[in-house]
Amino acid sequence: MHNKLFRKSNMADKNINIEEEKKSLNFIEQIIEEDLKNGLNKNQLRFRFPPEPNGYLHIGHAASICLNFGLGLRYDAPVNLRFDDTNPEKEEQEYVDAIKKDIEWLGFKWDKELYSSNYFETLYNWAIKLIKEGKAYVDDQTSEQIREQKGTPTQAGINSPFRDRSVEENLELFEKMKSGESPEGSRVLRAKIDMAHPNMHMRDPVMYRIMHKAHHRTGTAWKIYPMYDWTHGQSDYLESISHSICTLEFKSHRELYDWYLDEIRDPAKLRPKQREFARRNLSYTIMSKRKLLKLVEEKYVSGWDDPRMPTISGLRRRGYTPESIVNFSKVSGISKRDNVTDVALLEHCIKDDLNRTAPRVMAVLNPLKLVITNYPDDKVEIIDASYNDYVENSGSRKVPFSKEIYIEQEDFREEANKKFFRLKLNGEVRLKNAYIIKANSVVKDENGKVIEVHCTYDEDSLSGSGTEASKRKVKGTLHWVSIKHAINAEVRLYDRLFIDEAPDSHKDKDFLEFINPNSLTIIENAFLEPSLKDVKVGDNFQFQRLGYFNVDEDSKPEHLVFNRTVALKDSWAKKENKNKQSAKPNSSITDIMAFAGKYIKARDEDVRINSITNIFELSKNVSFESLLNLIKSVNSNKEYLAYLMMLNSENIKTDFSDKEVFDLVDNFIGTALKMKNSYVRFQAVDCVGKYQIFKENHIDLLKTMAVEDKNTHVIERLKEFM
Repeated sequence: MHNKLFRKSNMADKNINIEEEKKSLNFIEQIIEEDLKNGLNKNQLRFRFPPEPNGYLHIGHAASICLNFGLGLRYDAPVNLRFDDTNPEKEEQEYVDAIKKDIEWLGFKWDKELYSSNYFETLYNWAIKLIKEGKAYVDDQTSEQIREQKGTPTQAGINSPFRDRSVEENLELFEKMKSGESPEGSRVLRAKIDMAHPNMHMRDPVMYRIMHKAHHRTGTAWKIYPMYDWTHGQSDYLESISHSICTLEFKSHRELYDWYLDEIRDPAKLRPKQREFARRNLSYTIMSKRKLLKLVEEKYVSGWDDPRMPTISGLRRRGYTPESIVNFSKVSGISKRDNVTDVALLEHCIKDDLNRTAPRVMAVLNPLKLVITNYPDDKVEIIDASYNDYVENSGSRKVPFSKEIYIEQEDFREEANKKFFRLKLNGEVRLKNAYIIKANSVVKDENGKVIEVHCTYDEDSLSGSGTEASKRKVKGTLHWVSIKHAINAEVRLYDRLFIDEAPDSHKDKDFLEFINPNSLTIIENAFLEPSLKDVKVGDNFQFQRLGYFNVDEDSKPEHLVFNRTVALKDSWAKKENKNKQSAKPNSSITDIMAFAGKYIKARDEDVRINSITNIFELSKNVSFESLLNLIKSVNSNKEYLAYLMMLNSENIKTDFSDKEVFDLVDNFIGTALKMKNSYVRFQAVDCVGKYQIFKENHIDLLKTMAVEDKNTHVIERLKEFM
C-alpha cells in the first residue's frame, strides 16, 4: 500500500510519464539520484530512522518516518530502526515499545532493529584511540564553566586548563570515569579540536559524561554514556548507512559529524552522508517532547495517547487512519526551510480518507423527542439504508422506524427565516432514508423550553419507494433514531488542545496559558441507531451531518464510547475570520474547496458564477505555500479547479525560480490539460498562456488540443499564444 503512495503521485490522471515523475523528486531524492550518477552503487543504499526512546512519537516524527521508509520503498533499499539510547535518565522500554507499535501501524517494516547501546564498547575503544592520538582529553570543569569558556559565535573560546593533560593521565582518568570511581558529573571527556573555530560545535565538544544510572538495556554495566554527536555518525558508519537524514537543527552539527568520521573511518568502507530537512511544525500544536511530557505529568491530558495529543498514538486513538497520516506527510512535502503547516491540512487528509471509507450512520447527540401523531402506535418498519449513497457497493444496514424518534435539538425552531432549511412549525423536511414530515405543534416544559414536537407524516413519501410522493423535493433532510430501538453511548467531542496557532512562540507567556478549556466535551447519553451495537474498538464511522467518529478503547459491550475524530465543518476558520480583519493565509483553503465543490455540483449558472467569485476573493488571502500543499493533495476535480483558479489570480505572484515549486506546478498543469472537465482544461491552458515558462514542456499536447479540443474557449485561448 505505502509503496504505491510513494512511487506514484496521488493525481486523478494516472498516466503521468516517467519524466514527469522524475521532476517531482524532493531535494533529498535529488541528492541520492546525483550520488548514484556519480558512482554510488544502488546496492549500497541503506537508510535509518533513529528515534530517541524518551517519549512517544508525534506527527512531526511521521514526516521523518515516511521520508526514510519512503526512500527505502522508492529505491528498494533496507531501512534500519535504530534507537539512539544514550541517555538512561530519560529513556524507557515503554517508549521503545510505543515507537515500534506506531511505525508498524503506519504500515512500514524495518530491516534491522538496532540500538546505539549495541556500540557502547566500540565507541569506548574509539575514544581510547583519540586519547592516545592526543585528540581527546578529560576535563574536570563543571558544565557551566565549559559553557562559559566556549565563547560566542563572534568571540573565540578559551582553552580548558586541563586541555594539555598527558595521554597517560587522560587514559587513567577516563578509566576511573568508566569504572565508577569518579563521582557523577565530576568529569567529562572532550574532543580536542579548536576553541577558536567559527562553528561553536567544533570547540572541543563533550564526548562522554558520567551517569550512575541504570540503562534500560545495559543495566548498570556502564557508568559513562556517549553524547549524541559522538554516537550518531559512528552508528551510521557501523550500520553502513548511505544517507543519514536529519532535521534542520543538525545542519550546524554536520561538520562535527564529518570530523568524527574522519578520525575513525576505514577509507575502504562506505562513508555516510548527513543531509537535513526542515522539521514538521503544525499550527495550534506543540512538538516539544519535553512540553508534551509536561502535559502528561501535570494531567492536562489523560496520557500520551490522549486524542488531543499530536502523538501518533493519540491520533490513532482519536480515529486517524495510517493512510491519512502518510498522505499528510506526503502532501506536506519535504522542505529545506522551517515553516508551519496549517493543521487544517491534516484535518483535510483524514476527512478525505474517511469520506471514502467510513460507513455513514445516524446518531443523535442532543436529543429532541418527535412524535408522529398519524403513525400507528405499534408499527415498526425496517428500512434498508445504504452506508454511503455516493460510493458503489458500500453495503447497507437495517434501520428501524417507529412513531417516536429523536432528532437534534438544533434541527428544530418554532420560528425561523427562509435560510433555515431544517424543521420549523408548519414546515416540512425529509427524515433521512424515510418519510417527509410536517411539524404541527410543540410541547413545552415549565420554563418554556420545547421538549416535544408533534408532526404528521406523508405515508406515500417513503424514500426510494418509487411513488410520486417519494420523489417530492423538500429543502431539508434530518438524521434521526427510533427512540424504542436506540442504543446509548458516551460520545467525546474532541477539539484542538490550544487556542493559539503558535502556543509555544510567546517569550513572555507559558504555553499552558493557551490551553483550550473546551478541548473536550463529554456527552454521557447519546442515542445511536441499533446497527452500531456490535462495533469494535477502532472502527470509524460518519455520524451523518455531525462528523467522523471512532470507537474508543474504553468501550465495553454494555457501554460504548465514541471519539469525534473531526467535525464535518471547520468552525475554526470562522473564529479566525472574526478575530482578524482579513483571513489568515492558510485559513481560506477549506472555504475555497467548499465553493469549488459547489461549482462542480451546481447546475444553476448563477450558483456557479457566485462560487467562482468567492474563490477568487478568498484566494487573495492564500499564500503560495498553501497552494503548494493543495496541489500535492489533489485527488478530485474540486482541488484541480480551486488550485487553477487561485493560480490565475493576479494576487498570486511567483517567478517559479524554485525548482521544487516549478516541478509541482508543471506536473499539475500537465495533468489538468488532460482532464475531461473543459473548464479545468481552459484554466490550465490559461495558466500556460500567462506563465509561458511551462509552454515548452507541454508543447505537443497543446498543439494537439489547438486542433482537436471540443471546447471553443480552449481553442481560442490557445490561438492567442501558440
